[in-house]
Amino acid sequence: MTLRSLAASASLAALCLIGTASPGISGEAAPFKVAAVQGSAPNFAGISNWFNSAALNIADLRGKVVLVDFWTYGCVNCVNTLPHVTELYAKYKDRGLVVVGIHTPEFPFERSASNVQAALKRHGITYPVAQDNDSQTWDAYHNQYWPAQYIVDQSGKIVYQHDGEGRYEEMDKTIARLLNPAS
Repeated sequence: MTLRSLAASASLAALCLIGTASPGISGEAAPFKVAAVQGSAPNFAGISNWFNSAALNIADLRGKVVLVDFWTYGCVNCVNTLPHVTELYAKYKDRGLVVVGIHTPEFPFERSASNVQAALKRHGITYPVAQDNDSQTWDAYHNQYWPAQYIVDQSGKIVYQHDGEGRYEEMDKTIARLLNPAS
């Protein structure tokens, strides 16, 4: 085996190893992360505007299951998750689920309250949405991605966190389990 063939074989083996070890590369969804590092859910900080609700405080939501959804209307992946988040809200809102959308803009045009309001109407969003123009809530959650979902239990602890699309069934099961602890 020549040195060139050996190097090519080693490179191919390394890529195969990386592909099996990295969920994003292998095509499989990344496992959800329990945000144990954060413990208690941070409050909603630096909110420019609230839509569909008066201002909310995470402490006032104790006793409820809360789905915090970081998104922005200019993000295709975020828009793809909205029907699923809206479906969870419709399914569980009467049983104690509170959904709070955190609209954290990536681009200057996404900072406009009227543009956010138009997006809420366009996507049929009726749950509370906070406009996080200065990324203070984003930073408080140590969030890094759009979209990202955090599920907070009745005691205010973050028990589930997921970045990106997918894992809708896991979110549903987590919410159902929290709302029905005996089942």
